[in-house]
Formats: sequence, C-alpha cells, structure tokens
Amino acid sequence: MTRIIAGRAGGRTIAAPRGSATRPTTDRVREALFSRVEALMDLDGVRVLDLYAGSGALGLEALSRGAAHLTAVERHRATAALVERNARDLGLADLVQVRTGAVERVLVARPEGEGPDRPGDGFDLVLLDPPYPLDEHDLADVLGLLVSGGWLAEDALVVVERSARSPRPAWPTGLVHLDTRTYGETALHLAEPVRGGPTSEDDERVPRSLA
Repeated sequence: MTRIIAGRAGGRTIAAPRGSATRPTTDRVREALFSRVEALMDLDGVRVLDLYAGSGALGLEALSRGAAHLTAVERHRATAALVERNARDLGLADLVQVRTGAVERVLVARPEGEGPDRPGDGFDLVLLDPPYPLDEHDLADVLGLLVSGGWLAEDALVVVERSARSPRPAWPTGLVHLDTRTYGETALHLAEPVRGGPTSEDDERVPRSLA
C-alpha cells in the first residue's frame, strides 16, 4: 500500500500494482518532490499530466494538494484500472481521466474535441516516473513530444524521476533544465518551457522561485 502524504486525502492509503513491472516512488522521495514543486508553483487549480502513472500516486498526491484535474497515462490495462479504483477510493474520481496505452502513442495521438486533456490547453505540471530500464533516447523522444505536441502550458513544470545512476535527461529544444536533486538512489530532474526564445539541453536557468 502507498500513502497519500498531504492535503484533502492526506493519510489515506491506495493500492499499488503487484509484481516488479512498476517501481512506486517512496514516501520520502514523493514528499521531497512535492516540497520542491510547491516551492516553484501553486498547485491550486492546476492541470496535471502523470505519465507512466503506475498506481497514480504522484498525480493523486497533486490532486490531494489542490490540483484541479489529472490525466494519468498507463500502458497496462490492469494497472490503469487500479488508478481509477484508487481515485474512486479517495473521492477524487471526478477529477481524473485515465488513458490506457503506451506513453508515446498517447502523446502522438493528440486528443481532439472538448475533453479535459486536449493539448491546446496545456498541462501545468507534468510528472514522469518511467521504468529505470527505459532507454535515454526513448525518454528524450517523450520529452520532445511534450513540446512538439503542445502538451505544456506556458508556465508548466516538468518533473522526471530517474535512477541517480542515470544521466541527466536530454532536454529538447523548448525545455530548459531548472534543477536536479538526488535522494539516495533516486534523482529528480526539473525543467520548464523556454520563454523568449529557443534554447538547448545544455542551457541552465536560475530556478523561477529565485528569479
């Protein structure tokens, strides 16, 4: 079981997928992640995209802390159903949309119409917790699709969780690296969309909380 740490559902537990196919974020890392996120942005009313959702713990934590909508993407049907169940158990189902499929395919599909996850609106917070074995080039492709597909709001924050032994993500043109924090075997990498011109993955920026 995994615990929601803070907010309206704080202290409640949710079910985690069985087996070794998923790697739930520890409470310590999740608490550190949201401490950093909330230092950079106000979660009240934001729209969240949780890629490689697993149990949905990251996205549901954001909802518990005030986010207005969560779109969770999970390729395994049984695990996607678990996200829906966890949302119902927390009383957050009305705020959650679960999309079943490979992350790359979902991002390429670019949903149309009046649904809550049409890319034209852009997501304010994007959380990526891919399997550690995911190839760095594949991760770079996903990050590129976030930019090219219009999935990001102008002031979005992108958070990537990786092994501390993995290299820093290759940020595409259109995203600039803000910060990296390491917690034991886990590293959290933060980036935001470029404002005012193109950049490259090697560019650095003073974190917006300090700008």
